[in-house]
Amino acid sequence: MSATDGLMRGMEVIDTSASLSVPVDGATLGRIFNILGEPVDNLGPVDSRTSSPIHRSAPAFIHLDTKLSIFETRIKVVDFLAPYRRGGKIGLFGGVGVGKAVLIMELINNITKAHGGVSVFGRVGDRTCEGNDLYMEMKESGVIDEQNIVESKVALVYGPMNEPPGARMRVGLTALTMAEYFRDFNEQDVLLFIENIFHFVHAGSEVSALLGRMPSAARLAAKGIYPTVDPLDSTSTMLQPQIVGKEHYETTQRVKQTSQHDKELQDIIAILGLDESSEEDHLPVARARKIERFLSQPFFVAKVFTGSPGKYVGLTKTIKGFQLILSKELDGLPE
Repeated sequence: MSATDGLMRGMEVIDTSASLSVPVDGATLGRIFNILGEPVDNLGPVDSRTSSPIHRSAPAFIHLDTKLSIFETRIKVVDFLAPYRRGGKIGLFGGVGVGKAVLIMELINNITKAHGGVSVFGRVGDRTCEGNDLYMEMKESGVIDEQNIVESKVALVYGPMNEPPGARMRVGLTALTMAEYFRDFNEQDVLLFIENIFHFVHAGSEVSALLGRMPSAARLAAKGIYPTVDPLDSTSTMLQPQIVGKEHYETTQRVKQTSQHDKELQDIIAILGLDESSEEDHLPVARARKIERFLSQPFFVAKVFTGSPGKYVGLTKTIKGFQLILSKELDGLPE
């Protein structure tokens, strides 16, 4: 679980008969830990009175809440097109420089302000400089409060690429153990991030043979539209009429149909121009462009980059906004 320098065959090994335990209470917020639960941020020891083993039995099925419900992030494009399931798993995929880190920090910020929860971030197999950059960005955005560390919104667990594979493979368990404490004992909503999953799989000596093109939204980033979430490639198993409601589901499908129609016309428009397309295509294209811009949203944690204050947007208001765009009421307004 740590450096192997100096180890040799025949050395004495002591069996402690105990599982690896890590600190788990509120003192972990704003701090960076390694796989062993030791602070690595040069801020001194952690004032934690509670620890928990990282290897534990999973809860029995009868103790799990199987009710399907949506976790509202207050981010329009997420709640509308790919709603998160409370207690579920979500994959975030994207190319370099499209704003994944900013989206993650906004989620961390929103779960604290809107739900009174916290977040735990486990980084597996990254370079040390990448982990340091994320830490500095979190301090600049206010996710980590450097002046009052206990008011921070996230605990960080790092297993950089120079660590042994066994340590990198268990970074997720350390982060999960910290997250479970906030969920079970503090009864808080918790977002657990594991980045990135490929390094986690690789650390376990597994090889991914799936070579596909990951959904990316570099096109939106080039237009300055953030968060860069592709409405056609993003979806959720929660997006069913019996779960989200008929109104939400049908509005989402109409938005995707309009966006798909616009995408099919892009090659023609790029060659001939919009004026050369048929009159019946003008209105759907205009609505699709309004939809594309309406999916953008200023983030609280991105104020240092954009200069614009962040905004919460409830799901009901989001659905109403898309319905207005799809109707005739806003056709006379510019994009």
